[in-house]
Amino acid sequence: MGAEAEGGVVVITGASSGVGRACAEAFAARGWHVVLAARRAEELNEVARRCRRRGRGRALPVPTDVTDAAAVDRLAQEAVAAFGRIDVWLNNAAVAAFGALDEIPADVCRKVIDTDVLGYVYGARAALTVMRRQGSGTLINVSSVVGVSPVPYNAPYALAKAAVRALSTSLRQELWLEGHRDVHVCTVLPATMDTPFFRSAANYSGRKVTPMAPVYTPERAARAILRLVRSPRREVYVGPAAAALACWTGLFPGPVEKAVAYQMNRSHLSRTEQAPDTAGTVPHALPGGSVHGGWHGTRRTAGRRLATAALAAGAAYVALRSTCGGRVPCARARACGRD
Repeated sequence: MGAEAEGGVVVITGASSGVGRACAEAFAARGWHVVLAARRAEELNEVARRCRRRGRGRALPVPTDVTDAAAVDRLAQEAVAAFGRIDVWLNNAAVAAFGALDEIPADVCRKVIDTDVLGYVYGARAALTVMRRQGSGTLINVSSVVGVSPVPYNAPYALAKAAVRALSTSLRQELWLEGHRDVHVCTVLPATMDTPFFRSAANYSGRKVTPMAPVYTPERAARAILRLVRSPRREVYVGPAAAALACWTGLFPGPVEKAVAYQMNRSHLSRTEQAPDTAGTVPHALPGGSVHGGWHGTRRTAGRRLATAALAAGAAYVALRSTCGGRVPCARARACGRD
């Protein structure tokens, strides 16, 4: 089992907005002490105030740039100094850059990797040092379904999220070999989330970025993460679309790769609205922070979910036609984890 249901200590990176902020409020509402990390001190302080109003635990904001290994070590040290332990560490901070790979400046590509890969490496090192010493704890790494089924025009992010998934697997193996049965490493792979992420991303595509349907709420991801704390699992998908896409990718990688590319080019990058080049929040934090991005991750996405389901069905049809003449034994199907 993971950490206790109430009264534990959780460290959350990327806590100033989106999924990180939703998780902070969800943990606080259940009586947890929350240690909040992000680059934006003002937004962190606001999140801390909201957490204190919602729960019985304490909220400690610690402005942190996760690309700075020493700063991440200090984050862990401040958490232990304040609360004596770390029960859960949520590696969640992430940035992205849209555009063809040769159009994204090299320094922006590097910053995405520094944040989305090395930031997780530094967090894992700091967290597991504490958890090994205390003999228990759960490290949760937020990857993405694009780490399983990559998309075009977002290569640095897709690369990073695949690396995060590999990092979790390697760490689980190390802990198993060392006999740390009560220290867990879990990976969360969300579908599209209704967060400010898409507005704050770097964009060198020349086209406006919009989320690819279906869009799910950050609160849904928070609930999945809380369930992982109670009962750790290797991996969990957030949203049925993520689980389905991962399953289809494993079964029919070629046709699904083309279907995803078509959908990305058709709806993720607008065909009618242009956008100027911007580095977004990749090099430095920008003002403002919220849980939601205004993309309507609610029942209003039902129609878009049907469209996505139709696309998946089309990909499956192409796959069946191209691989085995439409005859696929049922034994080839496999169950996929979902939130």
